[in-house]
Amino acid sequence: MKTFKAKATPGFFDVDLRIQWLAGKGDPLNRLNEVISWEIFDPILESALGGEAKGPGGRPPFEWRMMCKILVLQRYYGLSDEQVEFQINDRLSFQRFLGLSLADKAPDGNTIWDFRESLVKAGVFERLFIRFKEELEQEGLVGHEGKVVDATFVDVPKQRNHRDENARIKAGEVPDGWKEDSHKLSQKDVDARWTKKNEETHFGYKDHVKADAKSKLIEDWKVTGANVHDSQVIEDLTKKGDGKVYADSAYRSEEIEEDLTGKEVESQIHERAYRGKPLTEEQIESNRSKSRIRVRIEHVFGFMTQSMGGLYLRYIGKARNTAAIGLINLIYNLARYEQIVRLDLMKPEAVGTG
Repeated sequence: MKTFKAKATPGFFDVDLRIQWLAGKGDPLNRLNEVISWEIFDPILESALGGEAKGPGGRPPFEWRMMCKILVLQRYYGLSDEQVEFQINDRLSFQRFLGLSLADKAPDGNTIWDFRESLVKAGVFERLFIRFKEELEQEGLVGHEGKVVDATFVDVPKQRNHRDENARIKAGEVPDGWKEDSHKLSQKDVDARWTKKNEETHFGYKDHVKADAKSKLIEDWKVTGANVHDSQVIEDLTKKGDGKVYADSAYRSEEIEEDLTGKEVESQIHERAYRGKPLTEEQIESNRSKSRIRVRIEHVFGFMTQSMGGLYLRYIGKARNTAAIGLINLIYNLARYEQIVRLDLMKPEAVGTG
């Protein structure tokens, strides 16, 4: 005969004990809260948005800081507005991260959408990124020993258009009839572009990134359509004082070399072979040496892909997707900073190992 263990009677401290257990298991959100001074973003949010976010049905307003942290949760875990609303109400770790209790009312999906749209229109995400970068610079985590430049695809929902409509979009025009149909136009991304690389087809955008070679923190970024070649953006990302710039052979050209020389930046871009002119043994060894530094940018994109819900966005239009990509870059820096602090990775013997 089977016997069943009697269920324990709920206790007054059960929630607190469960939260302590989650923290003891290495809750990444709790670790972020321990090292990030979220209040540094308050002046930017307040100056851009004014008062506080109104709660549903005339309820008391929500704090800007908490609403901003909800967007961090959303992008960190790749959640939709409805999904993040559900998870906030369901998960103790999310509530702890936001400073909510079981008795507190969380914002609904529409409130989250409205808040994000307000930030997009105010151009806040780039300012938030810059503000945290200033903190990193003050701590000496973004130096001038060298930079690594690369780009990654950010896909968005594929558009099902006719061939002539795609031709008009590629030419920078709006297809006939779309302007008159506001509902249809709102569902069409006329900024995203198609491209193909290594037999993989992408539709969307590119996140062009310059990261510090030592700390692997993102220092600057730029968003383009997916069809823009990586090399077309490096001149916008690099500047005098970067020291050395590492990049793969796709960035190699006389124009880029001249631009870097004019900025007094040492090029560590990989040599490339040409038809009838293979690389020499010396060039191969030089590329191998450069790769030991350049590969660190792959760790950046790998974290975004494997630990942050991937690089697929549901938004339509360049403004919304640029804001979301900027938030992804900021969240990466937040998570990387937490890792650097926790593991003390900036010690000389730890550089390049974490």
